[in-house]
Amino acid sequence: MNKNLKPELIRSVLTVKHTKHLSPHYIRITLTGEDVLLFKDAKVGSNNKIFLPAQGENEIHFDSSIRRTYTHRGINLDKNEMAIDFVAHGETGPASAWAINAKSGDPLGVAMKVTSSPLYPEVDWYLLVADATGIPVIAAILESLPASAKGIAFIEVLNKNEEIPLTTVADIQIRWVHNSSPGEKRPLVPAVRDVEFSDLNHMTYFGYVAAEFSTVKEVRNFLRKEQGWEKEMLYAYSYWKYGKSEDGSVKERQEEKQSLS
Repeated sequence: MNKNLKPELIRSVLTVKHTKHLSPHYIRITLTGEDVLLFKDAKVGSNNKIFLPAQGENEIHFDSSIRRTYTHRGINLDKNEMAIDFVAHGETGPASAWAINAKSGDPLGVAMKVTSSPLYPEVDWYLLVADATGIPVIAAILESLPASAKGIAFIEVLNKNEEIPLTTVADIQIRWVHNSSPGEKRPLVPAVRDVEFSDLNHMTYFGYVAAEFSTVKEVRNFLRKEQGWEKEMLYAYSYWKYGKSEDGSVKERQEEKQSLS
């Protein structure tokens, strides 16, 4: 494959088929449409862009609609369905508000790049760390890991009622971390610090971290600076920053990600 070629960008307007609360604040939106087939080669677990209709409208305009970053959670070509999961954190955010109020037939713009890059390398042991916003990608990773893989997953949610079913054949310990004040408190950090990394001396390993900005920064600094992980051993990126919108924090989040590259 020619590495100089840009990944193919696919985009289309799909419509809501049905919605389902997997927990009180976690909603799976199932989309449908003639163009679902176009996304057949897009990797489940990779980022996508959604385009929301303007308030009071029912049309998608890719050049002007509100755009947000989400995760390609699943596709079923037999049923002509695509799934995207949303964290419902109130109606102040446009994507959360849309998901809370979504009904059958509502349009949603979706854009994805088709890339051959894997979500993670093949190693012996995995560290998976996420808050609610990172659950879709962590769930996709868990579902795709082989039975031979070992590791631990720390997943932060509001409380026990927010724990959702996760599927894996791998030997991954899934530990739910409850936090009633996301962004203000960062319990994922001490959870990671308590791991016995000395047990990994004769193993290959990899970490995937997807959470709030400050949590990701602290976990990344701990693994890279204190534990000596090389950059290829870790993917760590923040989906949001406490107190700021996605648009308002994107530059800062991207710059921080590059700081230890």
